[in-house]
Amino acid sequence: MTTERYIRKAFITNAILVTHRMEQNDHHNLEAAETLNPAADSPTASAIQETEASGAPDIRALNERIGKASQFIDILRMEMSKTIIGQRDMVDKLLIGLFGNGHVLLEGVPGLAKTLAIKSLSDAIQADFSRIQFTPDLLPADLIGTMIYNQKEESFKVKKGPVFSNFVLADEINRAPAKVQSALLEAMQERQVTIGPETFELPNPFLVLATQNPVEQEGTYPLPEAQVDRFLLKVVIGYPTKEEEQQIVRANLQPGGMRKPNAVVSKEDVIKARELVREIYMDEKVERYIIELVFATRQPENHGLGHLNQLISFGASPRASIGLGIASKAHAFMNHRGYVTPEDVRAVAMDVMRHRIGLTFEAEAENISQEQIITEIMDNVQVP
Repeated sequence: MTTERYIRKAFITNAILVTHRMEQNDHHNLEAAETLNPAADSPTASAIQETEASGAPDIRALNERIGKASQFIDILRMEMSKTIIGQRDMVDKLLIGLFGNGHVLLEGVPGLAKTLAIKSLSDAIQADFSRIQFTPDLLPADLIGTMIYNQKEESFKVKKGPVFSNFVLADEINRAPAKVQSALLEAMQERQVTIGPETFELPNPFLVLATQNPVEQEGTYPLPEAQVDRFLLKVVIGYPTKEEEQQIVRANLQPGGMRKPNAVVSKEDVIKARELVREIYMDEKVERYIIELVFATRQPENHGLGHLNQLISFGASPRASIGLGIASKAHAFMNHRGYVTPEDVRAVAMDVMRHRIGLTFEAEAENISQEQIITEIMDNVQVP
């Protein structure tokens, strides 16, 4: 009996050990399977669930929505190319100003299609267009309007000025006195005009394209830095290439003259596009990159650019940070993306910042421009 009891006990002990080893093997196999194929309870899945629960935007869905909503931009560019040959950068910056709800200051010699560009844009968008030629004898009333006495009704009647249009071309803005410039810039900032006791809202969308000539500066009134700062972009226009100029000559000499753009976009489409631009996703790293670029103009020594302190009299204002943000979002929208990349910021940085940096006498004596300083800053600030 004793021998049989020992044998039975040994058999039971052995069975328990075998069962324990099988359970251990199953546990190890389960861990290995989870490592190779994470389940819903894995850290990656839980992180995704936390992101969705936190209310963060769905980038993929936003990207698809922006891609579909921005298709009309290609049609708009195609219509404008009927009259504007070359000058792709100028057209794109005009559209960035339009979708970013900002204004554009153009600088270039006469004959580079500045007037034609905004006229073509207004034709393609079914919008009102006004051109104001700034002269030294221009008065604010000639711009915003005035009150006229009606003898029959024995009352004053408001006569609105040319600023009450969707697109306003302020041609050679630096040829008018400061009081006229400030009247226009007030309308640009507040989007309203006060005539007598009444205040009138300006039409929506509202875009001012101001031009100034880099030549013939005699008898002009240069825009003060505080007023120039209100423009979202300052675009410097260059000459077309030989091939582009040949196409311009050919288009102007053909029997029917230059083709006119068709109205392919409505004002409502532009207003919806402005709302969508605000929804475009911007990562915190891109926001930090914008701040670093702007602060490099104020404290260049923090970025290893201490020698720029002698060249910069004042750096870019917070308007530059806001402008970089909205212009880079508009640039992403025009490229059919629902998110902003550092390349979007770099693409608009020159035009957003060039009129917001003041140069010292030393920089002017050494013939150093704002463009050279901005290029050096962009080369030294680390891209995320």
